[in-house]
Amino acid sequence: MAAMTGQQSEGDRKHPVDETLPPFKMFTSGLQHVAAMYAGVVAPPMIVGPACGLSATETAFLMGASLFTAGIATLLQTLGFWKVGAKLPFVNGVSFAGVTPMVAIGKAQSPGDALPVIFGAVIVAGVLGFLVAPYFSKLVRFFPPVVTGTVITLIGVSLLPVAFNWSQGGNDRAPDYGSLTNIGMAALTFVIVLVLRRVLRGFLQQIAILLGLIAGTLIAIPVGITHFSALSQASLVGFPTPFHFGAPQFDIAAIVSMCIVMLVCMTESTADMLALGRIVGRPADERTIEGGLRADTLGTALSPLFNGFANSAFAQNIGLVAMTKVRSRFVVATGGLILIVLGLCPVAASVISLVPLPVLGGAGIVLFGSVAASGIQTLASAAMEKGDNALIVAAAVGIGLIPIAAPDFYHHLPKDLLVVLDSGISTGCLVAIALNLAFNHFGRKTADGDAGDATTADGPVAVGHGDPAPAAAPAH
Repeated sequence: MAAMTGQQSEGDRKHPVDETLPPFKMFTSGLQHVAAMYAGVVAPPMIVGPACGLSATETAFLMGASLFTAGIATLLQTLGFWKVGAKLPFVNGVSFAGVTPMVAIGKAQSPGDALPVIFGAVIVAGVLGFLVAPYFSKLVRFFPPVVTGTVITLIGVSLLPVAFNWSQGGNDRAPDYGSLTNIGMAALTFVIVLVLRRVLRGFLQQIAILLGLIAGTLIAIPVGITHFSALSQASLVGFPTPFHFGAPQFDIAAIVSMCIVMLVCMTESTADMLALGRIVGRPADERTIEGGLRADTLGTALSPLFNGFANSAFAQNIGLVAMTKVRSRFVVATGGLILIVLGLCPVAASVISLVPLPVLGGAGIVLFGSVAASGIQTLASAAMEKGDNALIVAAAVGIGLIPIAAPDFYHHLPKDLLVVLDSGISTGCLVAIALNLAFNHFGRKTADGDAGDATTADGPVAVGHGDPAPAAAPAH
């Protein structure tokens, strides 16, 4: 009887994922998750905003909206309802995968139409993603590390030129573009971030990029490249007014491009859920993946209502879970609430806009470079000794690098095609998926016919958005 009672009490015990912590620990642990992903959330709007012709004040508004929508998406993922949400300690935020295609869309439109066209495409992509989530969750085997690793590598490599541009000042028409002052500040910030990552431990190491941005900005004040105009115009409390930049517009080429991005985001999130499930001791089955993808895509479809972009998993937070051993999903939900509060405080968002572009560029080299490193880390598990897999990576990376190495390569092709072709991420993803199917799936009849997938029994290795995570969960 005692044994039965003991077994019953053990069986009734909550899984660590579903445990709640004391309020102070819940808040500080949630804040740590925010700190680990904060720079990654505000970076995409800082790229897309200027590309769409926004002022510093409007870009600050866009950053606040991204924080707000990331909070909503994180709550959908951690708390969930109905069949929505993985209900794992899973952080969602603005996906880097959408940055380059959105910049291409913005450049193809007039300044007043750029964001409405982007938002319209994101809405459609989110809705379609929500509808196909149940089917996509069954197709994990077709998206092994050889595909996901290639895509994440291209994301990082595609964004590095942005960091180089920031390091020079951001505006190639400005007289100080590429000046010794700008490049010097970028180099100094770059060194500061690396030193902080090397000497700090635990929580402080996780926020080394944020600390580097703060240090670089403070140093830049006496140098004279820090401007306070956006901060002086910001109010203490605000709300991301629905469709602030205009009603969404629906352009076919833009929609196709963002649907490809949605596919990439769903691939990343699937891999991340598989890794996170192993880390927290609750393996992600098909139902979990389906719910997680529904949360991703529903959050994406709702984001443009509040002037946000496509959302997906932030794998640096998976590394944080592995490091701290804090597995409660309610901790991450607390982080989502903190993101919402930050999004409702324009002053907080404007503080981020104080960071001079050269300072952001120096940190961006580390941030975006780590994205590429994450992809390479994932490729390390992709059975590259197989000639077919090496060929897949070579072809996909080669095609994906065309818009970066030769920006005018496609300039004679129809304008509508350029929205997709000018994104190395989109083209590289399509090539990787097609070649993986051709070489590793179609026509394979031997027992080891799918060896090139390099999947494990639990699925692909995780990929994500930020700093490389521990070996159990390579990080985006």
